[in-house]
Amino acid sequence: MVKVRARGRDAAGGGVVDGAITAGLDAIRAEAGVPGEFPPHVVAAAQEVATRRPGASHVDRTSVEYVTLDPASATDLDQAFAAEQAGDDIVLHYAIADVGFFVDPDSVLDRTAWERGGTVYLPDGKVPLYPAALSEGAASLLPTGPRPAVVFTVLIDEAGASRLDGVERAVIRSRRKLAYEDVDLAALPPTLAELVRRIVAAEDLRGAPRVEWPEQVLELTDDGWQLRFDARLEVEDRNAGMSLATNMAVADALYAAKTGLFRVMPDVTEGAVRRLRYTAEAFGLEWPDGVSLARFQRSLPAGDQRSAAFLLAVRRAGGGASYQPYVDGERPWHAAMAATYAHATAPLRRLADRYVVEAALAVTNGDPVPEHIEAAFAELPHVMARSDQRGNRVDNAVNDLAEAVLLAGREGELFDGVIVDEDRHGPVMQIAEPAILSRVHAARVTPGDEIRVRLISADVTARTVAFQRVS
Repeated sequence: MVKVRARGRDAAGGGVVDGAITAGLDAIRAEAGVPGEFPPHVVAAAQEVATRRPGASHVDRTSVEYVTLDPASATDLDQAFAAEQAGDDIVLHYAIADVGFFVDPDSVLDRTAWERGGTVYLPDGKVPLYPAALSEGAASLLPTGPRPAVVFTVLIDEAGASRLDGVERAVIRSRRKLAYEDVDLAALPPTLAELVRRIVAAEDLRGAPRVEWPEQVLELTDDGWQLRFDARLEVEDRNAGMSLATNMAVADALYAAKTGLFRVMPDVTEGAVRRLRYTAEAFGLEWPDGVSLARFQRSLPAGDQRSAAFLLAVRRAGGGASYQPYVDGERPWHAAMAATYAHATAPLRRLADRYVVEAALAVTNGDPVPEHIEAAFAELPHVMARSDQRGNRVDNAVNDLAEAVLLAGREGELFDGVIVDEDRHGPVMQIAEPAILSRVHAARVTPGDEIRVRLISADVTARTVAFQRVS
């Protein structure tokens, strides 16, 4: 997702473009079918269930020193954690918001969540899956008092393999809300760094290409609009490592029980890899022959703008991820993880996670998976695909808007690019500075050709840019 920031408000044209961005985001919402505000009766239902208090089905774990780790502005907190060493294993206690405690099957909140599928993110805010009374209140693991949660106990061995050791409904109390932006790494459990080291080592051994995708920032400075990449913080990788370990352990447990809903992704095609080699060339990145895409992208230096731009290109080139229910005799596979994978750790933001959490509770405790959960696994792939498509439409449209804003007023300027692809619609060019992927009017070119182009137009309202080859 492209973030939009405006710090230098006196920059030339800033106010005019700000208005165009606001109008553009409103148009994107309408075009993508992004839901609006919750109807009053849905808000009222959320406020009513928010008064529920856990009972005998929730074990008291308030003595455990849980903390949360999120962006400073986040209030919809899905996860809290504690970790310790036990012999050669690291024991991760990962508490997940107990959305299932508040949302009854076929209730108005449930039906509304099925209509939405997931939270939609835009540069000027998010459109949540559940009303704020739940997503930013009673169900969120804020450090404002006891909260119901589903606690996953995950063992991570010396080789980085994770195993689900227990799942229970519990009452927890988060002690602190730590923020990515200013957290002292020394404030985190000392075992967390080792946990992430083990996870990364296991990925390297599997040849998993997984990386965390960069975020683009369109920023208005005193020198005009600039498009750059936010440097990813080490603490973000530690947080991602906990979710990864938990989701893989949940996936293995569900698969062994012959049930579940899995996140799957195909390998990047050979054709896409060829195009990415030209993209790496455009960014001046040396990709040795014989080195796989997985090894190359994991070797890129963190915090480097060229590396971030290339990783964004990988994300665009990859096959889309989807959801798949358990199929007897068929191992679900996520190519980016090089493993069987499930989504269980963000139920406040993804509908499917609530059902995976409930299934994990059942199978880990020797209970049958409820019929309505099994039935949901057959229907959720379609619902989540619709939600993912909406999110992708928003992301792509916001990216187009950002590029048009960035180039507005620069018509006539020359840029260097590399042809990375060509199809029936014409050649596709990667410009390194600024990092823009665009079609170009050019004849007799082939992938790998270096060209110089002139910007013909940049239309913020239409979210389009046009280039013409000059040499």
